[in-house]
Amino acid sequence: MRPLSIFVRFLSGLFLAALLGSCAAAQSRGPVLLSPASMKESLEAVADAWAAQGNARPVLSFAGSGALARQVERGAPADIIVSADAEWMDWLEARALIVPETRRVLAGNALALIAASPVDAHSSIAGHLRLAGNTRLAIGDPGSVPAGRYARAALQNMGLWHDVQDKIVPTENVRAALALVQAGEAQLGIVYATDAAASDRVYLAAIFDPRDTPEISYPAARLSAAQHPQTGALLEFLSGPVAQEIYAAHGFTPQKAAT
Repeated sequence: MRPLSIFVRFLSGLFLAALLGSCAAAQSRGPVLLSPASMKESLEAVADAWAAQGNARPVLSFAGSGALARQVERGAPADIIVSADAEWMDWLEARALIVPETRRVLAGNALALIAASPVDAHSSIAGHLRLAGNTRLAIGDPGSVPAGRYARAALQNMGLWHDVQDKIVPTENVRAALALVQAGEAQLGIVYATDAAASDRVYLAAIFDPRDTPEISYPAARLSAAQHPQTGALLEFLSGPVAQEIYAAHGFTPQKAAT
């Protein structure tokens, strides 16, 4: 056999091995799941539970719901999306970027007012905001972050938005608002109750009355461009009893109460 033929066969073998290795690696990865930052700990635990059943662990990506929706619009490769509100899911559905019949609510939440230093737990939300004077109030950007929209709506419903509007520090997601308060760069912040409970570096000032806030829910759906064969099974698992127990353990409202 000529040296050139041997060399060509050698290169072909290397290419085939690389191709098979790439396919095997792709099959070893689970579906790609896009999720709001506020569900990070709970969905990491759900992903572990899914993998413990012998499945490939899903690839998780966390960001603000608006940023995730824009990523999907730009063609980001993913299989499932979870949003922190129905508005962004409606936005995706209107653009045929999700499979509508797969939509379901995973969990619910509440809003919390947090502080960087100890506060009077018996004071009202209005009282805390009044005593804070001109200190900064960190919330998710109401223009794109569901937690920020919820916070603005709650403050408007309570007649407080006009008083605090100039003190607002908008952030790219709810965890960024939490981080500002943790660092003492904002004295107060409005985040999800689950975020407040997960941090030992902030003080809980008050939980907002649900009557003052819009319904806070986390819808999930299969993306129209989903490719992974386990996408449907993972979506069912996300709304199933094992996942529901995990959400509840992290302070979320169970699915039935959220729908």
